[in-house]
Amino acid sequence: MAAVEYIQSMQDVFIGFTSITWKMLVMYGIGGLLIWLAIKKQYEPMLLLPIGFGSILVNLPLAIAWEHEGVPGFLHILYDAGIANELFPLLIFIAVGAMIDFGPLFRNPLMIFFGAAAQFGIFATMIIATLLGFDLKTAASIGIIGAADGPTAIYVANKFARDYLAPISVAAYSYMSLVPIIQPPVIRLLTTKQERGIHMALHEKPAPHWLRILFPIVVTMTAGIVAPISVPLVGSLMFGNLIRESGVLERLSQFAQNELAYLVTLLLGITIGGSMSAEKFLNWQTLLILAMGLVAFVFDTAGGVLFAKFVNLFLPHERKINPMIGACGISAFPMSARVIQKMANDEERGNIILMQAIGANVSGQLGSIIAGGLVLALVPLLVK
Repeated sequence: MAAVEYIQSMQDVFIGFTSITWKMLVMYGIGGLLIWLAIKKQYEPMLLLPIGFGSILVNLPLAIAWEHEGVPGFLHILYDAGIANELFPLLIFIAVGAMIDFGPLFRNPLMIFFGAAAQFGIFATMIIATLLGFDLKTAASIGIIGAADGPTAIYVANKFARDYLAPISVAAYSYMSLVPIIQPPVIRLLTTKQERGIHMALHEKPAPHWLRILFPIVVTMTAGIVAPISVPLVGSLMFGNLIRESGVLERLSQFAQNELAYLVTLLLGITIGGSMSAEKFLNWQTLLILAMGLVAFVFDTAGGVLFAKFVNLFLPHERKINPMIGACGISAFPMSARVIQKMANDEERGNIILMQAIGANVSGQLGSIIAGGLVLALVPLLVK
């Protein structure tokens, strides 16, 4: 009897070693890769680093950081407090709204159409994912990855495909960080050197202050009437922007852009990582989701570029649009605009299209949220 108790006590002592499985080791590798990309390559370090570390934490023996003997760990508490009730994504939208300047969009309202055209990949990927065997709600959640809008992807996945929240979130943020790698080849494939060298005139007249104040209010009310379910997403973004543009809450605006954005992003990242348990993450559905996310991202980029080329068919030569602008219709703000400006400068030094790119980029932020709202509103009706 004493020998049995001794063996049991030794097993308890070394349970950390005996509980490790090959799947855990794989997840340590994935977590390490995300951390390496964040530090070495500086791909979205504010997100990929905490996601990577969280994925290591939750896959340690006994998963105490998530739950132990029926008691929730701190990662589980953060998940319930910030992901399960959509709080973290909405707080991030407030921060993003405070960062966004819609001035470039007001100067060239045509750019708003690129924010719509670049959402093509969402719906194309939904169809492909459905053909691959995913149910419509999960397919919609996968398609949203293409908008390059992490908070919207999390919000929709939490509503429609909570079991796949981890791979959808990781794919969304990973591809956002890879914008400088993914977009240029797609753009070069669909455009000629002459098209990439098109110059665009800049409208210098600034938007009046009353328009900047009225815009977030009108957008929120319009969204509430057209797609009520999108109000939490649109309202959070527009509230942040109203704080910025009001001119009377400068300290609060700076807090939203900095401290709030950094803190919530950090907590969001480690919580997403905490949902990446080996049992849920390592399966063939995860691989398909990652692949479909890339497809959505490519289709969104291509949709924006092709739409710009289509519009150019009807414009005089002096007013033609550089089709690379169309790629900025995704929601990766302001990374996509910077990538497009760099490409324009590489093609012809001194070609400045940054303001037009920013205009398309902020319209993409709006477009992704509206697309997410439409998905949330229409998919349940189709499922019925």
